[in-house]
Amino acid sequence: MSLLLTAVIRRESDGYFALCPDLDIASQGGTVAEARENLKEALELFFEAAGADEAPPHLGGEVYVTQVEVSAAVGQVAR
Repeated sequence: MSLLLTAVIRRESDGYFALCPDLDIASQGGTVAEARENLKEALELFFEAAGADEAPPHLGGEVYVTQVEVSAAVGQVAR
C-alpha cells in the first residue's frame, strides 16, 4: 500500500528540517534531497512499528500548504 503524505522542508542554519504534518514526524538532512529521504525513512519506520490503531484517522484528507503575509514591526522578526 502506498500513501501520499505532506512534507514541508525548511532551510535551517546548518541544513534542512523536514516535517510531515500529517503525522507530526520530522527529520533533517544536509540537503533538501537528504532531508526528504530521511523523512521518508522515518515515516516508513513509523508505519512498520505502528499498530493499525496508531495511524491518525485524518490520513488521506485534504492538506493545503501556503504562506501568509502579516505585518510585523522591523527588528522584531529575525531573518
